Amino acid sequence: MLGECHAHIFMNGTDYRKAVQTHKVQANEASVRSALEAYRKAGVTYVREGGDPYGASLLAGRLASEYGIEYRSPVFAIHKNGHYGKIVGRGFDTLKEYHQRVLEAASEGADFIKIMTTGLLDFNDDGKVTGTPVDEAEVREMVHIAHEEGFAVMSHTNGIYGTRAAIEVGVDSLEHGNYMDAETIAMLADSNTVWVPTLVTVRNLVGCGRYEDSVLNPIIHQAEVLVRLAYQKKVKVAPGSDAGAYMVPHGKGILQEWEAFRQILGDSGEVKEWLKTGEKEIRDRFKRK
Repeated sequence: MLGECHAHIFMNGTDYRKAVQTHKVQANEASVRSALEAYRKAGVTYVREGGDPYGASLLAGRLASEYGIEYRSPVFAIHKNGHYGKIVGRGFDTLKEYHQRVLEAASEGADFIKIMTTGLLDFNDDGKVTGTPVDEAEVREMVHIAHEEGFAVMSHTNGIYGTRAAIEVGVDSLEHGNYMDAETIAMLADSNTVWVPTLVTVRNLVGCGRYEDSVLNPIIHQAEVLVRLAYQKKVKVAPGSDAGAYMVPHGKGILQEWEAFRQILGDSGEVKEWLKTGEKEIRDRFKRK
């Protein structure tokens, strides 16, 4: 009864451009089935998708029951034009357009809404996030609109400003959360937001040659510090690997994510129960009402 709380089934874990070409004209059923079979072999019975612009996650949702998998999806993620997010969804310029995107997701079968509020880790500048975060006031309205339409909100967010804003306005889950600090963890502890750290998106890069390990190791160390603090403060945390991202394979990725938590916190029953409780929060909230 293993759950993967963050995946992108259109990605293949090795070559993003090839993944795009695979699905660009039409969601590729053979590729989607291959990923679903990988989850089945890994013992995964639940997958929460992070969205794509090609219909692959929608196809996966239709096929997943054949593999004994409960598959929940936003269909596509929603980003503000000019900000990061185009690779996984659709953009908007105004909040009126954002509301239209929410209604489109609803009409296409979304179980929840995924928003993008910041960029990615900047591996060339330690501690920084690429791009400009969406303003907190706008994120507040985005979350309010989605909640008013009956949807939980999954938020791709990094950096101190972005994560504090997302927590403050009440996102239901915070994805990644790189470069937070102790004060932000304290905010999480006092909130109802579930943090999905996706630890292996960086840990699995060690030794691959894309980045120097001297660049990766400080990021990994900081994430470990934050996870330990989150455990001490009993922040709601759920395991999700960002499967499909570079070096994070479907199926194996969530096993690696669990191993990362074990390496950081140990293999106690208390740690397992903590993570399973967070996973249950995700399962319970991120489904269509």
